[in-house]
Amino acid sequence: MLHGHGDDGYRFGGKISADFSTNVWYGGEPEGLKAHIFEHWADINRYPEVIGESLTAKIASHHDLEKDQLLVTSGTTESIYLIAQLFAGKKTTIVTPSFSEYEDACATYGHEMQFLSWKDALEMPRLKTDVVFICNPNNPTGFTFPDLQFWLRINRQCVFVVDEAFIDFAPSAQSVIGLLDQFDNLVIMRSLTKAYAIPGLRLGYIVTKNEWIDQLLRIRQPWSVNALALAAGHFIFDHFESVQPPFAELLADRVDFVAQLRQNEALEIEDSDTHFFLAKTLIRNAAQLKTFLIDNYQILIRDAGNFRSLTRQHFRLATLSPQKNQLLINALEEWTKRYY
Repeated sequence: MLHGHGDDGYRFGGKISADFSTNVWYGGEPEGLKAHIFEHWADINRYPEVIGESLTAKIASHHDLEKDQLLVTSGTTESIYLIAQLFAGKKTTIVTPSFSEYEDACATYGHEMQFLSWKDALEMPRLKTDVVFICNPNNPTGFTFPDLQFWLRINRQCVFVVDEAFIDFAPSAQSVIGLLDQFDNLVIMRSLTKAYAIPGLRLGYIVTKNEWIDQLLRIRQPWSVNALALAAGHFIFDHFESVQPPFAELLADRVDFVAQLRQNEALEIEDSDTHFFLAKTLIRNAAQLKTFLIDNYQILIRDAGNFRSLTRQHFRLATLSPQKNQLLINALEEWTKRYY
């Protein structure tokens, strides 16, 4: 899907005053990162490391892994397509609703796909496919999966591709990186763009057993991670403790935000374990609501109608500052007054 994602304000022209469509941390990049990147500006005059070797070693050390268990990528989307290519032609389950790129990547590489709802996945069924893609915490719902370890154990014949792009935003979520020594059917994707607000740089990584990393290296393009993204990665892991966003405060703001939204009788707000969540308009549809908010308030939301298994009424919101949250609350009240 080339279009239809969030953070698409560039398509509408003019200034977006509040962007609720992206689940990237709203506070911007870590303090000091911009200066660090400009200190490395001359690096753009040379080719970057072919596979980001030095950053690979640094991230692996951070997770107490061997460097041949990790591959630095140009964001999670590159990770998804590389993994889909690695397992090209396999029978694959995708837990839905979920990020559309799992399905698009699997279609590109000839996977035989079937879809499993999140509700049914919670029953942890025995799978009859070779691969399963699951996002934990899930995008777009924000739910966390309670016990992936048990599901892994009863499906050792199936490769679990676990997208942990939002793991930092959900204290209740348990990362499965620590299970690599117990399970050889595990591939984990991590993102550095969400928590550190650098989606324009594109940076992430894959963690799995060294045999699969070796195979991924054979199919990935050289220099796919640019020099400035690599510099950002080094800064993040060199200052890891000091660059973490205030996740607890963000989640507390989400509780207040959701409580106020639920007072609007024309909306249904779903639960979530993260800072973003699904909502549903009971009047008209999400595409019309998106247009209303852009035209009248320069506010952007994520129309979620193109997620498999969701409806035209669904939209996704991320928690922003209390002041911007209030702007949306007020705008949605006007939407309700006008059309309800």
